[in-house]
Amino acid sequence: MIRKYNIRFIFIILLELTTLLGKAKSFFLSSHLVTKKADVVPPLVDPGCKAYTQQPPHAGCHFRPSHPATATNHKGPRRSKRFFEGWYYRITIPEDMVSFAFIYSIEDPFEGSELSLSCQQIMGPDDEYLVQADRDDTKFWAWYSQQALGCVFESHDTEDKEALGKCTAMNPDEFFTRVKSGFQMMPTRLQGKLVGHDGSLGGVFEGQGVPGECTYDMTISPIAGWGDEELGQKSTAGWLASYKVFEPHWQVTMADGRATGSVTWRGKTYTFENAPFYAEKNWGGAFPIKWYWCQCNNFEGYTSNNKTLSVTAGGGTRKIPFGQKESLGMVSVHCNGKFYEATPWLGDMEWDVSPWGYWKMTGRSIKGARPFEVELEAICDSPGVKLRAPTEKDGMVYFCRDSFLASVRLSLWELSLDKTSGEYVRGAVVVDGATSSQAAVEVGGGPWWDNWRDVSVMKQPMKGMVRFPYRLQNMKKCLFSRRKK
Repeated sequence: MIRKYNIRFIFIILLELTTLLGKAKSFFLSSHLVTKKADVVPPLVDPGCKAYTQQPPHAGCHFRPSHPATATNHKGPRRSKRFFEGWYYRITIPEDMVSFAFIYSIEDPFEGSELSLSCQQIMGPDDEYLVQADRDDTKFWAWYSQQALGCVFESHDTEDKEALGKCTAMNPDEFFTRVKSGFQMMPTRLQGKLVGHDGSLGGVFEGQGVPGECTYDMTISPIAGWGDEELGQKSTAGWLASYKVFEPHWQVTMADGRATGSVTWRGKTYTFENAPFYAEKNWGGAFPIKWYWCQCNNFEGYTSNNKTLSVTAGGGTRKIPFGQKESLGMVSVHCNGKFYEATPWLGDMEWDVSPWGYWKMTGRSIKGARPFEVELEAICDSPGVKLRAPTEKDGMVYFCRDSFLASVRLSLWELSLDKTSGEYVRGAVVVDGATSSQAAVEVGGGPWWDNWRDVSVMKQPMKGMVRFPYRLQNMKKCLFSRRKK
């Protein structure tokens, strides 16, 4: 017993020291960056710090850009194995009952690969689709510390093409006067123009589909990253996502936000104010072998800043070390400033997903800071649209099916420990059957011969390693509660 408490005490001391060192480091870096920003660093360059308090880990890029402006300013050696990094931004416009998804990706940003690619895809109204791509990966730039990235596919004739080719982030007010087609994502501003096609004739390059255009410009206000003020911002897949243990990696970078601006799709302009906005990203060698996904932050009765609700759920089969595979899933909710995550390292999670049209996910978390139970069900009668995704051997090819037209229902209950039975039982209702008819759903990979029913079970020792920071957090919470008594 004495040894047990000694070990616990050591862990608490180490945690406190880590916290203090982290604060000291943050203070030093922040003061240093303020000085550098004011004196040396010009605008529109990577500042080396967070863009806003809700920014979670992995918001910055993981690939080593081959763009001429950053070719001599790298972190780490250049990759030579198959690699992609992709960003997904979704805007939901309730008044028009439409959604848009802006999907950007970079593949094999190094010489000698036949799969090198800079690409933007856009999903639009009625699950329609446009794509534009270029084999030249040097056109793609990104920042390490913040979610900022972009690509100029073609500039206006009045521009100095050589000078623009060496330019990364540019003044948003000048973007459309300089760029004929391309995109730019700054931490709180998304804009671009796609001049491409629907990909219906076999590929992503010019002439491989029916022509189409889309122009967009919006400002973004973050509400939730991946976490909350009390628990802090987290890695969606746990702290091991910082290492090449699991691939591909997944990070929700903005679970909930609001966007104001406009999108012109095939000649029709949609304007919006404080519309629900969502962002996530993936990186690694290729997408999972098989997966499913559901997302919604436009629930009836939860669209004001005083009452917000967002859910992200997904899972799949991935490769893990020593040639093994595992199937995992999670359901996580941001509700009125609080974060609830049902993950395989904090509790239980089950799913029942059909080849297309039906998604049901349930989860219970009893190891986290807030014990809870969640149920999510989505039904989609729309046939959806085929989307391309990076694959290990074939590059950017059709590999998943998506829709914005799913009807979803979400419920969440607090759990409390019944001292008589020793089991957790449902307590207060946090979300009582919230609904929406504009949920995003997806299935990908395969094979999908029948309904996929499974239980999320994370294998040891990975489960214990990923759970470790949560155990320290709970120990710290218990210590502080005892001090108050």
